[in-house]
Amino acid sequence: MGIGQIISIIVGVILIAFILWWFFGPHKENAQDSVIVNDEQTATIIVNGGYSPSTVVLKKGVPAQVNFDLKDSTACLSHVVFEQLGVNEDLTKQPVTSVNIPTDKVGTYNFACGMDMFHGKVIVK
Repeated sequence: MGIGQIISIIVGVILIAFILWWFFGPHKENAQDSVIVNDEQTATIIVNGGYSPSTVVLKKGVPAQVNFDLKDSTACLSHVVFEQLGVNEDLTKQPVTSVNIPTDKVGTYNFACGMDMFHGKVIVK
């Protein structure tokens, strides 16, 4: 086995390890509480290479909207899908897209991009 083959194997193993870490490894989750004004709560998620924050915490019983502010219009991030709520919103139609979240009961609503590669969640407490 030549030196070129050994280098190729090492580079391949490193790339495989990076891909596994990227998709399956533990990542720090940033969370944000909603802002309540006039008995309504809102939270804004910046869509730019992912979701920031990736977790939003809402208060139970207060009507809520989560606003998705699109900064990165790549194909994957151009949609947000809340499967549990039956929501599939195209984020490219307007600069900020609002999604109403039911807050009548405690629970977690997961969301993802259109290709299910980037994820986040809304927690109602």
